[in-house]
Amino acid sequence: MDQNELHSHISQQFDAELNDIRSRVLEMGGFVEQQLSNAIHSLAENDSELAELVVSSDYKVNAMEVGIDEECVQILARRQPAASDLRLVIAAIKTITDLERIGDEAERIGRMAVHLAERPTSRKHKSPLADIEHLGEHVRRMLHNALDSFARLDVDLAVNVAHEDRKVDQEYEGLMRQLITFMMEDPRSIPYALDIMWSARALERIGDRSCNICEYVIYLVRGKDVRHVSLEQMELEARSKTSGTH
Repeated sequence: MDQNELHSHISQQFDAELNDIRSRVLEMGGFVEQQLSNAIHSLAENDSELAELVVSSDYKVNAMEVGIDEECVQILARRQPAASDLRLVIAAIKTITDLERIGDEAERIGRMAVHLAERPTSRKHKSPLADIEHLGEHVRRMLHNALDSFARLDVDLAVNVAHEDRKVDQEYEGLMRQLITFMMEDPRSIPYALDIMWSARALERIGDRSCNICEYVIYLVRGKDVRHVSLEQMELEARSKTSGTH
């Protein structure tokens, strides 16, 4: 094998490794999204068996994070990537961290669903359950679109997801006000309302984590760090055609 063939072979191997990382991140994302969907369904439908499955499956999310992280570290050590390749590895490491934490929030919702299933009076309060199911579906779509933006390197979709987070925050605040009213009107509803509150808080955090993933997509594509900036500035940076070093 001459020098050119050797360089070509190494380059092909490196490309395969980077593609494998992207595939594994998306596989982890798909599993986390399913965990979230199951958690929401178990909460809305009083399905304690499904809720227990969510809780018992969280270890798989943790294992995926560790495995992908190890592969990324190996690439950093062996390949010493630069420019867009380096950004891909960094974005992958950051994304799986947020996915693992989303998995933790889904597990928390599953635990709350188990608690609610054990409360015989829980089904009396239909309105909050319908509202939290709506909030949950909104957040699940955010996560799905965030992962889609990562898969397609779509900065426009990433920005759209960030816009959706404002709506999620509004839904969350409205649900909190409703639950506080329930507790004030009927103190016996406090244990039930608190479980719903913790679940709603978990969903709101998942929305935030989904936005984080979108920030990493913009960093990967544009070479711009848009953390801790306004939504308007994020949109400006994302849609700018100039980017960092390729």
